[in-house]
Amino acid sequence: MSVLRRGWGGPAPVLGSPRNGRDVRHAGSAPVYVTTLQETRPSAATKPVRWAADAVAAMREGARVRLDYSAQSVWRVDRIIEGIRQEGAPYAAVESELRAFGAYAGEVIVRQTGAEWWTGNGEHWIRTPDGRMWDPIDEARRCYQGDGSLRLLCRDVVTAAGAAPGAAKTP
Repeated sequence: MSVLRRGWGGPAPVLGSPRNGRDVRHAGSAPVYVTTLQETRPSAATKPVRWAADAVAAMREGARVRLDYSAQSVWRVDRIIEGIRQEGAPYAAVESELRAFGAYAGEVIVRQTGAEWWTGNGEHWIRTPDGRMWDPIDEARRCYQGDGSLRLLCRDVVTAAGAAPGAAKTP
């Protein structure tokens, strides 16, 4: 996928090179389009994608559990959270792990539905193509309290996104 960045040109430089790499100068004020060959994701996705990758690595190395970003793997995450809850670990001790598990479930949803990550005030949500906002990180916290299920959240979001016109279909 190519990304287009649009900027406006200015007068041709008299001497020297442009002030910076993005400052493309030429005669006239025609739009300038720059393409890149790498695929990019919104900056809101940066932290949740990293948290999800951390959860995958920690489960693979520590618990020998394979998380492959499939809907079925979210079932394993629910069971892991339930096991942590039953052990009675204090919330403060597992807060970052719960955030990572929620981000993992969110990334599964993003990959299956074409949703995207949104952020505001330090919180992260996903927005599905139908415009709905979902909070998988908070759902992971609710799982720890015995009130939620990442598996059911994933199922509900994928089902709702599949019913939306023009939505991405699950594999």
